[in-house]
Amino acid sequence: MKRVVQFSKGYLPAVIASSLLILFGIVGYAVKGFNLGVDFQAGINQTVQLAFPAVELTYAGKGNAVLTMNEVNTTIVFSGAEVEGRTLVFPYAEQATLGALATALNAVPDLHATVREGQKGIATSLLVPTFQGDMRLGAVPLLTHRAPANEAERFADTEKVRAAVTGLGSISVQVAKPADLQRFLIRAQDEGKDSSFSKNAPLTITAGLEKTFGAGRVVVMKTDYVGARFSANLASTAFTLVILTVLAILLYATIRFRFQYGIGAVIATVHDMFIMICFIVWTRMEFNSSSIAAILTILGYSINDTIVQFDRVREERKLSPTEPFVDVLNRALTITLGRTVITTLCTMITVLSLFFFTSGDLRDFSLALFVGMVSGTYSTIYIASAFVLAWENAVEKRKIKDQQAQTVAFQKKPVVEKAKKAERK
Repeated sequence: MKRVVQFSKGYLPAVIASSLLILFGIVGYAVKGFNLGVDFQAGINQTVQLAFPAVELTYAGKGNAVLTMNEVNTTIVFSGAEVEGRTLVFPYAEQATLGALATALNAVPDLHATVREGQKGIATSLLVPTFQGDMRLGAVPLLTHRAPANEAERFADTEKVRAAVTGLGSISVQVAKPADLQRFLIRAQDEGKDSSFSKNAPLTITAGLEKTFGAGRVVVMKTDYVGARFSANLASTAFTLVILTVLAILLYATIRFRFQYGIGAVIATVHDMFIMICFIVWTRMEFNSSSIAAILTILGYSINDTIVQFDRVREERKLSPTEPFVDVLNRALTITLGRTVITTLCTMITVLSLFFFTSGDLRDFSLALFVGMVSGTYSTIYIASAFVLAWENAVEKRKIKDQQAQTVAFQKKPVVEKAKKAERK
């Protein structure tokens, strides 16, 4: 048997540290509150890309011509009763510059492409995809855009964007990575003063950006609006989900083990939830539906680790029923330590991959998962197990106290009986 790690010696310092950290989070919530996303407060989220006008496209033929642009090619689909249905694909690998792409497009009957002055040598890979859906070509010129080619061409940052958007009260601006594309997430809260906020806010944002950075340089990628009633219902539903999850954990752990194990598992999961809330509050990470998903995921991860630990404790208890519970507990945690470390590290590799190679909500989700996994592994060993040990010690002390009381009562019994016999005589 390898050396048994005396985890129990760290229970008191761990409980004190966790209590201080949770108190720190509660203070932060009272002082700062959550940085609520649009999911939990009425408002608008608009993602825009500030780019250069590149190519103007017109179509003078019959039927419909629909343009689709992505990172690797430009596609035009012709359809209608009066034309032959066909799809033309222009790969950027073959048309490497805007000038080459325009030449290929102009070779199509009734299709005309005009490259803005000075743009013919720009790489087609910089063209901004059609995020808002396919675009129909017609007699009115359709303007496409391209991202900055180098650092010298970048003309926007978060501070300039924030200064450009006025008339919507307090707004937040975040960079959507990669930063060199000049994509920004603009969030504005609906304070209820404008009954047409959902229609006016996007126009106000676009107008402010074009006034500052120039007409034709704003590409709206995505617009999301959440009403007050929906946000309130979502917040209520999220709270209910967390409570039901905690109750389900208590019921499951109680049925599988004992009531004290169930309480310990619940305390550990609630501890993890508060640690994550503390992290979200003080880092000012946006609190949205992804945050709720991360919390629920960690609750499941934490209880799984806790169940494995408790199952080992139960088996060791059966093998050594007369051994002090603290020794049984330390040995069981030592046995499962290797499994816990390997499982956690393997999962963390995936989570860190998401963190380093994604952006936006998914990146925040992975960061919250990483913090929660660390907390979940720690709480299983030092919070859940500490509670079960405290419970078992309390039960043992009560048994000893009851036995002592019975012994004293038994010793006093002959004296009392002799006194009663003397009285009868």
